[in-house]
Amino acid sequence: MTSGKRIVFTGGSGKAGRHAIPELIKAGHQVLNLDLTDFPGTDHNIFTLKTDLTDSGQVFNALTTHFDFAGYDSNQVPQPPDVVIHFAAYARNMLVPDNECFKGNVTATYNVIEAACKLGVKKIIIASSETTYGVCFAQGDVDYHSFPLEEDYDVDPMDTYALSKICGEETARSFSRRFDRDIYVLRIGNVIEPHEYEKDFPNIVGNPQGRKRNAWSYIDARDLGQICNLCIKKDGLGFEIFNATNDTITTTTPTEEYLKKVAPNTPITRKMGEFEAPLSNRKIKEVLGFKEEHNWRKYYKPE
Repeated sequence: MTSGKRIVFTGGSGKAGRHAIPELIKAGHQVLNLDLTDFPGTDHNIFTLKTDLTDSGQVFNALTTHFDFAGYDSNQVPQPPDVVIHFAAYARNMLVPDNECFKGNVTATYNVIEAACKLGVKKIIIASSETTYGVCFAQGDVDYHSFPLEEDYDVDPMDTYALSKICGEETARSFSRRFDRDIYVLRIGNVIEPHEYEKDFPNIVGNPQGRKRNAWSYIDARDLGQICNLCIKKDGLGFEIFNATNDTITTTTPTEEYLKKVAPNTPITRKMGEFEAPLSNRKIKEVLGFKEEHNWRKYYKPE
């Protein structure tokens, strides 16, 4: 696929989408945001169609609508988009009761993937989560099975949110096989917005013991937009899962030295880069050519 695609992006008003969508627009794409709240700010003139993704009729309709009012000026009736990027979800546990979190996330993901496939959309990208690695919302203090965390890891979470994300991954795998579609799953790390480096990184780097649940890793929201664009440009992979994280661990101590100290019973299964993020992005660099632009050390200098 080339640049200049028509993209429907669900959940674009959220923490990740509000930075990812501008990156896609800079890359030359046209984006329609499906959300229950308007896109924040007016800088990018992004149209939001208020859509309940748990209603399959609304989803099918939203994927065959104009991107804005200018669509009525054309003789072309609305067409399905080139790409669907599905980020909308209850973003974590404890926002709603667990059964609603599971029902909402799984149903919305199913509806979006089904509609996109049946409407002939060739490229679908969905958001999964670092929580699938089983520590973030575990009951009590739980260790990872091994380091680094890579996409062939035996994911086994205890919590409802992560379980809903695994169901989304398997839904994507099923539809990719049935409809012969490219569906790429992004296991997204802890999303960091630009203003959070100054606000949060003194504590993130200064008190790393609290970062176990994020595997001492993160993803800059703007780099996540770049990852989405790389997924759009890479065709023919079928179903794939990628960790969506930046390159480096959020500590000043080299990775293997730090992990051996804080997780002495967790094996390290290969030689890791000096400051490689434990939630490794090696696959997305090798397969999609990801090169981070926003390493945390550019924005926060530990004393």
